[in-house]
Amino acid sequence: MSISNKKAKFRYHFLEYYIVGIQLFGTEVKSIRQNKANIMESFCQMKNGELYSINMFIDKYNFGTNYNHSIKRERKLLLKKQELIRINKKLNQPGVTMIPIELFINKKGYIKMKIVLAKGKKIYDKRESLRKKDFLRETKQSLKLKNRI
Repeated sequence: MSISNKKAKFRYHFLEYYIVGIQLFGTEVKSIRQNKANIMESFCQMKNGELYSINMFIDKYNFGTNYNHSIKRERKLLLKKQELIRINKKLNQPGVTMIPIELFINKKGYIKMKIVLAKGKKIYDKRESLRKKDFLRETKQSLKLKNRI
């Protein structure tokens, strides 16, 4: 089970990857296990020396009581202090941002998030990636046609 941000590769150049833990409530964990989460519009931000995931959507748990979680709250990401310092230095550079690209459950059953330091693509970069995608699709189709003949 994995929830991914499919448009991130189109919008950004990836620089560095990190796998982090997330501070969650019990009803949030149950909703994520039911695939009721979305990370397409979320991003990460440093506040008071800590890294937070902002604007991540986790739907309310159907069987939760009045102690159910709020849908789009800030969730603290769990990293070592050295990694936080390194990330903070790189986030201060212009044009660099931190975005989540995947939310998954590891072998031990913990919910983890794969985040990436990224730099936004220009319009011509996006066009180039579309051209490459089209070229690869056309070559695969032509190879399939050759194999049939």
